[in-house]
Amino acid sequence: MIHQSRRKFIQTTVGATAVSLLITANKTLAISPQDVTAKPGFQIVFMQTDWGFEGSRDEFCAAVKKEGYQGIEVWWPGEDNAVKELFAAIKKHDLEIGFLCAGSGSNIGAHLDTFKKNLDAICSNNYKKPLYINCHSGKDFFTYEENKQILDYTITKKKSSGIPIYHETHRSRMMYAAPIAKNFAEKNPEIRFTLDISHWCNVHESLLADQKETIDFILEKTDHIHSRVGHSQGPQVNDPRAPEWAKTVDAHLAWWDKVVAYKKQRGEQMTILTEFGPADYMPSLPYTKQPVADQWAINVYMMKLLKKRYQ
Repeated sequence: MIHQSRRKFIQTTVGATAVSLLITANKTLAISPQDVTAKPGFQIVFMQTDWGFEGSRDEFCAAVKKEGYQGIEVWWPGEDNAVKELFAAIKKHDLEIGFLCAGSGSNIGAHLDTFKKNLDAICSNNYKKPLYINCHSGKDFFTYEENKQILDYTITKKKSSGIPIYHETHRSRMMYAAPIAKNFAEKNPEIRFTLDISHWCNVHESLLADQKETIDFILEKTDHIHSRVGHSQGPQVNDPRAPEWAKTVDAHLAWWDKVVAYKKQRGEQMTILTEFGPADYMPSLPYTKQPVADQWAINVYMMKLLKKRYQ
């Protein structure tokens, strides 16, 4: 017979109980979109990025449609001919569109002026109303009051145009870190987010397990997802299909699951962009700069993975 000391028995029992309670708690707190009955109005629209695509607008839109996407997300072209070409292509291939918008300049005056100009152009276009506008809002080195000028303008513009306007969780921008974004959202409750949580994994050098309350707060205010997978040392894993990234992919899926579950509960439309990027975002080989994986194939893989998971 094997005997345990009283201390050993207590340590073993308490440890096992703690693990059991943690597992139970995680199961209880998890929100599975598969277990949520969608209210009328719920829909996911899958979008593709033109980032890294080499070819014409028409070729890009044809490829997007062929893969099974419903729309594209691009920067506002600016020039009249480029605008006409873009809208002609999405009309021809029956695609929805979402726009990226940002300002330029290292001082708030110039930055705000260019931001307003770009946002106004998108909202006033007579070709097609975009599904949303995704803003690379402000700068991480602007003060709260300076960045708030951008927020205030987007809130006003959203009301006058009827176009949803989101602020992306993005490095170097206003929402560069989780607690910063939470502070903005608590003080400005009308803010809605584009969740690109890959950036925060990089900024906070973790899978954010120590910021659960903050992350959950942001997830409830998310309407659009950039489905790139980041890690503690970078904003993009080299290939999400590789088994060594399974834990990291699962963490991102768990965050996205919660957003989808909230949307199903509310009966709201949401959008998901597949946004794995090309080199230098994509890791590449030295000297040749050959990407280590196929960007387009990865984005299509992510779209199909999430379609199967959520639809």
